[in-house]
Amino acid sequence: MNQNLTIKTWAVEDRPREKLLTKGILSLSDAELLAIIIGSGSSKESAVELSKKILHHYHNNLSELGKCQTDDLISRFHGIGEAKAISIMAALELGRRRNSSDSINRPKITASKHVFDIFHPVLSDLPHEEFWILLLNRSNKVLSKHRISQGGISGTVIDVRIIMKRALDQLASSIILCHNHPSGNREPSGADLEITKKLCDSGKILDIPVLDHIIIAENSYFSMADEGVM
Repeated sequence: MNQNLTIKTWAVEDRPREKLLTKGILSLSDAELLAIIIGSGSSKESAVELSKKILHHYHNNLSELGKCQTDDLISRFHGIGEAKAISIMAALELGRRRNSSDSINRPKITASKHVFDIFHPVLSDLPHEEFWILLLNRSNKVLSKHRISQGGISGTVIDVRIIMKRALDQLASSIILCHNHPSGNREPSGADLEITKKLCDSGKILDIPVLDHIIIAENSYFSMADEGVM
């Protein structure tokens, strides 16, 4: 008896998973995406061929496919059992839920006050220094914020490589730095200016500019960009 024609038996260039990794998900047809979901075909046809048959039955319309029931898939198509039918239904339901979900509302940074508003609740009352970064996309909307280090009353150690790796990992377009001064003095120290210059220089090389460095001191703040010291 012939074994099922699984994706692993195909030529590498014909495997949907490998094609997704090398050419991107947009390069895959609906049938290839469906083949990834079901994983294998039947004794007579590959997963892609079976997927094409399923889609053809539903007029190559994913909305029509989404209206079917698991029993319909199992009874109509040889090679589709309960597990594969459930996988197809689950994938279609995820698509429906994604369409009905609201996109994440990311705050947009257009002024240093916006950065202060984000970090003031986090840093204003701490008895020690903490150094944070804000990662932004091309529209200056916040991707994420990260605590890089925690120190003592008068300072904390900053590793430029860690900051740049975080930015690269999240494909950030720019960075904003922020730390606190528990002493209440909002003026930047020599060490603050030095680390800012190092990060700005690194950002220029990687094309991830450092837009500002905010120092929070109780209920006030110092913006290096606003004060022209960057």
